[in-house]
Amino acid sequence: MRISLKWLRELVDVAISPEELAETLTMAGFEVEEIEDRRPWASGVVLGKIIACEQHPNADKLRVCQVDVGSSEALNIVCGAPNARADIYVPVAVVGTYLSTIDLKIKPAKLRGVPSEGMICSLAELGLSKESAGIHIFDLENPELGSDIRPLLGLDDVILDLTATANRADALSMVGVAREVAALTGASLRIPAANGVAIEGKESPGLAVEISEPQGCPIYIGTAIEGVKIAASPAWLQQRLQAAGVRPINNVVDVTNYILLEWGQPLHAFDRDRLQSFTGTQDISIGVRFAKTGESFKTLDGQNRNLQAHNLLITASDKPVALAGVMGGEDTEVHEGTQNLVLEAAIFDQATIRRSARAQGLRSEASIRYERGVNQAALTTACNRAVALILELAGGAATVQKTASSGDDLSFSRSLELRLDRVNLVLGQLKRGQTGGSKYLEPEEVKNILTALGCEVVPTEKERVLAITVPPYRYRDLEREIDLIEEVARLHGYDNFCDTLPSKTAAGYLSPEYAAIRNVRSAFRAAGLTELMHYSLVKTEGDNQVVLANPLFVEYSALRTEMLSGLIDAFGYNLEQGNGALNGFEVGRIFWKDGDAMKEADAVAGIIGGDPTVWKWQQGGRDRPLTWFEAKGVLESVFQGLGLAVEYQSDSSNTRLHPGRTAALSLNGKHLGVFGQLHPQLQQEKDLPEQVYVFQLDLAVLLGELERSSNLTRKFAGYSSFPASDRDIAFFAPVEVPVVEMQSAMKKAAGSLLDSVELFDEYRGDNVPAGQRSLAFRLIYRAGDRTLSETDVEPAQQKVRDILVEKFGVSLRS
Repeated sequence: MRISLKWLRELVDVAISPEELAETLTMAGFEVEEIEDRRPWASGVVLGKIIACEQHPNADKLRVCQVDVGSSEALNIVCGAPNARADIYVPVAVVGTYLSTIDLKIKPAKLRGVPSEGMICSLAELGLSKESAGIHIFDLENPELGSDIRPLLGLDDVILDLTATANRADALSMVGVAREVAALTGASLRIPAANGVAIEGKESPGLAVEISEPQGCPIYIGTAIEGVKIAASPAWLQQRLQAAGVRPINNVVDVTNYILLEWGQPLHAFDRDRLQSFTGTQDISIGVRFAKTGESFKTLDGQNRNLQAHNLLITASDKPVALAGVMGGEDTEVHEGTQNLVLEAAIFDQATIRRSARAQGLRSEASIRYERGVNQAALTTACNRAVALILELAGGAATVQKTASSGDDLSFSRSLELRLDRVNLVLGQLKRGQTGGSKYLEPEEVKNILTALGCEVVPTEKERVLAITVPPYRYRDLEREIDLIEEVARLHGYDNFCDTLPSKTAAGYLSPEYAAIRNVRSAFRAAGLTELMHYSLVKTEGDNQVVLANPLFVEYSALRTEMLSGLIDAFGYNLEQGNGALNGFEVGRIFWKDGDAMKEADAVAGIIGGDPTVWKWQQGGRDRPLTWFEAKGVLESVFQGLGLAVEYQSDSSNTRLHPGRTAALSLNGKHLGVFGQLHPQLQQEKDLPEQVYVFQLDLAVLLGELERSSNLTRKFAGYSSFPASDRDIAFFAPVEVPVVEMQSAMKKAAGSLLDSVELFDEYRGDNVPAGQRSLAFRLIYRAGDRTLSETDVEPAQQKVRDILVEKFGVSLRS
């Protein structure tokens, strides 16, 4: 919230500098993000009067003005503004003035041969607007020529951009901030008077208020005001709104915005005649209810809103006229011809307004305050002050005021017990105790702090226990004893307490699970994959998705059941942006519904594609598709780095992957995941390169294997210094028999002498029986203690031949 220091000083006696005040507020939990000092913007700019204005002799768009700034002689100033004329009061930057907002220092100059001794300024040149059609013209009764124009334009002010925490709704108002400043500095406080407004009660069309949803709206006040005259607000009101970042509109709307800033209480003014025309009746019945299916209405921003069941509405004769607590309707807004009003002042439920605003994707200054919780005890005060200001600025008379209430206790009072020993136990010793003073806060100090916050403090019969009555404006956030202790620490100053370290400390360490996840991430990065991160929220598409009850957007309405979709979209997006193929992986969580039960699991997924080569001159500049074995090699290098032996089995269950180029992965008999090439149809739909490969692994299975004692530490395996003996074996094998199964069988049959088995040739075509393929393997035998002889190798090789024939029915060729 933007806080005007000039306005704040009317509410509380702030004697310290803006910088000191910002530091005090920040240390108390109200971060001041920016200090906007407006005083230098127009330093040296004075009030002047154009006493003569003539056409420039050498320029059609320039005028030569004689300007009286209260000095002995008038200034000769060349001006290009189209609205420059004689007998108007204007801001004049005299020679030597520096205009900081446009970085311009005024110097004597000649414009087309005519001397110019200053500049007549527009609001844009003074920093008060982005654009100006011409110079600014003052409307003053008793002008003092040569006087500083900053008080006239509100430029004798400093603006603090203050951010309050979510629990401090009271700080979204000038009165709330003034209370806080008074408590922090000990300054005297002056709350604006809000005397009761006389309701004349003369004959007028009836006004009734009825609440159908007391939980959503516990109290509603409707006030009828007749005979108002819509006009521009006075300068002081416009300047205060502009300083807070609010655009002035007219005197009635500006008063509602002013009260919102002053008290934090949103208000809304309806045009009563438009309400009567809209409803077709003279007797207006204001109601509060939830929207019905199919209802819609147009809000003040010109948008036609399709309403949902949890949108709370303000109705007139059961017709929607406002989105309660969020925004009014266009059909009943106050306009230039408005003469009669219905002023709304209400309290709405926090959760109800939050859901309603999110459902429409609409947040306003009103909804922000209702979502956090407004001061319910100040409702009548804010309403009466708004009515009084409207009558003062727009005339008219308040004729009818009707109130509807849920009947619940609206006293907003709470009493808490505060144990002084508990205060000192939680907050610890004071730094002053190190220099001989009291080590802990004294009871009188605690009492003074809480009294400054507006609490009523009374001793109890219990020793060192105080009874605290919380003020209504802090009712929502002071709920427990610990809240009071926090307030004591905040106002006394966190930096005034001693730093106390724990008595026993221990070195930090990574849990085995987290250390294993780090190793997994490192292994994938080492293989050349970039780590990615996506939202867990996706569109609602599948039957087994976990759907959110109140999503922010349609695109984020459910939780993801798998991670491949996000990776595929990211791959395509990078190609569209000209960034090349995105080879990456992601560690995340997936969610799904199993009947009525909701489940979740961690997974790691990745995508690999594009041309792996850097220089393509040998390929004529064309991309070479990544082969299945190259992509599998990337995954194999990861498993090898983690010390895992993963098995591959043919799989065609995933419809998004190529049925002949997909493998199910297993680890020690447990299903690990899937790896394969994207289905050609999906590849064409997404406009991706010819061959793109994806994988998704169960992270729990992966970590479970890594956390086994045998894998916790890497063990050195001795190598042989004796030469190897290699044998080749070739045979015809059925196409449906996986190579991995044959390799596994050969290793088991040959025993410990077999060092490795490698497939080096595959052939299908002429001279190969139908339904079969020719395979050739190279088997490497090695021993660590001797050079192998034929008598060592041949028996093992024969066992390999036998198992291939017996188990797989191969036809040996060698």
